[in-house]
Amino acid sequence: MLELLFDPSFAASVPRFVTPILLAALGGALCERAGVFNIALEGFMLTGAFAAVLGAYFAGSPYIGAFAAVLCGVAMGLVFAEFNLRRGGDPIVVSIAVNILAAGLTTYLLRAIFNVTGAFSDPGILGFEPLNIPLVASIAFVGKLLSGQSILFYLALAAVPAMHFFFARHRLGLRMRAAGENPAALKAGGVSPRRVQLLALVGCGALCGLAGAQLSIANVNLFVENMSAGRGWIAVVAVLLSRGRPLPLFLIAVVFGMVDSLSFRVQGLGMPQQFTDMMPYLATLVVLVALSWWRRKRTA
Repeated sequence: MLELLFDPSFAASVPRFVTPILLAALGGALCERAGVFNIALEGFMLTGAFAAVLGAYFAGSPYIGAFAAVLCGVAMGLVFAEFNLRRGGDPIVVSIAVNILAAGLTTYLLRAIFNVTGAFSDPGILGFEPLNIPLVASIAFVGKLLSGQSILFYLALAAVPAMHFFFARHRLGLRMRAAGENPAALKAGGVSPRRVQLLALVGCGALCGLAGAQLSIANVNLFVENMSAGRGWIAVVAVLLSRGRPLPLFLIAVVFGMVDSLSFRVQGLGMPQQFTDMMPYLATLVVLVALSWWRRKRTA
């Protein structure tokens, strides 16, 4: 059974499940470090997935689709900023409203634009082709893991050290940290914390839009209603567990992505669908308990 689960095809599938969680979690990390409580990653990702299909279908290019996903993600970030930062709305209420808006809007547009319900699939949707790395592809297990993936996977990998450097060295990254840790000091230095938080929301929307594009035009070439399927919530958990730090966040996203991929393979072995659907969330609870125990032991 273990050989069936952990074969090269399993290794090839893991990055496809890790990428959307990782991209959305990196976007959430921007908000977390900037002091914006944002649990609307699910809605950001869902609108990005729809926009990616829309752009790829009408423009005939996955890159245009990804660009459309980024624009829609940014637009959702601006909606969040309008009601939370500018109008002082409660972040939990605004987040829930954005998630509901995304679910309703994508369902409506699916019917209005494509005249279908449930899902839209068409040969005209051009998705990202896998990129094969010649030297890496020849390595047995690692080649399946790191080669033959979409460009968004490699972008997500590069974004992890880039964001670590951004928070540690870049002026804007340091200002985001200050906005989250000591906004009064940032304001005393002549920088508006709200403006910095606005930029964090814009960056969050862009990354979540790319996460949605990975779902709809990289993993598959179609859009299904509510196709984010809770991955935005898993990304929120990854952000909260890592406290917005990119390197621990990457490890947590990999764990969740592996469990998500494993759940599909276990379902193929005849396990009930209800159990396999539960596996990523069960893994979330296990990681929460383990980290809570470790932190309590460390401070004891």
